[in-house]
Formats: sequence, C-alpha cells, structure tokens
Amino acid sequence: MFMNKGNIFLLKRPQMSKHCSNCNYKFEIETGFFYGAMYVSYALTVAEMIACMVIFWAFMDLPPVLVFTIITLIAILSSTMNFKLARSIWAHLFYKKK
Repeated sequence: MFMNKGNIFLLKRPQMSKHCSNCNYKFEIETGFFYGAMYVSYALTVAEMIACMVIFWAFMDLPPVLVFTIITLIAILSSTMNFKLARSIWAHLFYKKK
C-alpha cells in the first residue's frame, strides 16, 4: 500500500501507491478521500495516550510532568505508524470487491 516507509526523524511522511500492486484497486476513490483517516489517526493517538497515562501514572506512580513528557514523546514517535495504520483502516472500511 505504501511505496516507502517514511522517517519521522527526517520529517518524511510515507508515500502511498496510487493503485494496489496485486489487484490494481485505486486507493484514493475520490479527491479528499483520506480526510476521514485523520479521525481514525486521532482516535488511535488518543487511545495510545490514555493507555500510556494509565500505565505510567496509575501503575508506576510517576510524577505528572514526567508522564506528560513520556506521552508526548510516544505520540511523536508513533505518528508515522499511526498515519499508515489510519489510512489502511480507512481504505479497508470502504473497500469493494469488483
């Protein structure tokens, strides 16, 4: 689905292929199709942040400033993965077999 992986440290986001290499399915059905993937990405990021907060604050009893720093770092480092995962989920929601 993606031509390259992207790199958060070089500020490069992953590039999507226009069509599937196996079945020639066009991923972007219409212009702006992947705007909905932003909502999926938001939900994934919020879920990760809540899970990290519970783990580091409730179970490990770390100070709130340290928990905030850890959550921010995890959100930044997982942004490329969330981008790819959200687009994959969004494309699969609307996939129609021909």
